Amino acid sequence: MSTSKLKVLGIAGSPRKNGNSEYLLEQALEEANSVYPNRVETKLYSFKGKRFSPCIACAKCIELGGECVQKDSFQELRDEWIKGDVIIYSVPVYHMGIPGQLKCFIDRLGMSLFARHGMIMPKYGKTIGVIAQGAHLFSGQEHAMTDIINHALLVGCLPISGDSWESYIGAGGWTFDEPDEDALKRHYEKGDQDAVVAVKGARSVTRRAVQFASMLKAGARLQRKMLKNEKVLSPLWERL
Repeated sequence: MSTSKLKVLGIAGSPRKNGNSEYLLEQALEEANSVYPNRVETKLYSFKGKRFSPCIACAKCIELGGECVQKDSFQELRDEWIKGDVIIYSVPVYHMGIPGQLKCFIDRLGMSLFARHGMIMPKYGKTIGVIAQGAHLFSGQEHAMTDIINHALLVGCLPISGDSWESYIGAGGWTFDEPDEDALKRHYEKGDQDAVVAVKGARSVTRRAVQFASMLKAGARLQRKMLKNEKVLSPLWERL
């Protein structure tokens, strides 16, 4: 059996550095490293200081084999996303959904992948988990999670939840209406139950995403001979 490492990419979709979304993501990536010691490679990508312009629907990426004519932070994150076996998004809630910067990336990524594979949307076969935190207990966390789940399905990936009861479709947290970048961390260290549940959910989402990714790749290796001519599965073969 191949001993190649599972690549886990954690995306902190907040424009703030070392904020609450990044704190939960760090907890998640720590869990990823503990699932299969020495067999997991993690990377944290932060949106802090990055620029993502919106898709302008110029369709030039079709002519350029998936390359976008706008040159900004999109290219570096796209390349990391393509290499990953597991993608964990950790996002703050903006207006009952994901931040605009992340939406810009997802819009352009979808079109880029479509064009890259000859005008078909391939099955990337990754596992994707989502962590969302807002100011209040009911401030749009599940709406933001659904945005990411829809994205996962559109690009042929498997959305993964954590363990109930702490996680139904993803991990959710809230900052007790405190604007501080370390609000969740402080409440977790004090033992506040809601913060403890958020961390536990973030960890379980990631643990299950890593485990399912391992099973997907193992199954793909067994079935590769039978399915090798399925062009739509080519991104999965490239990662084996």
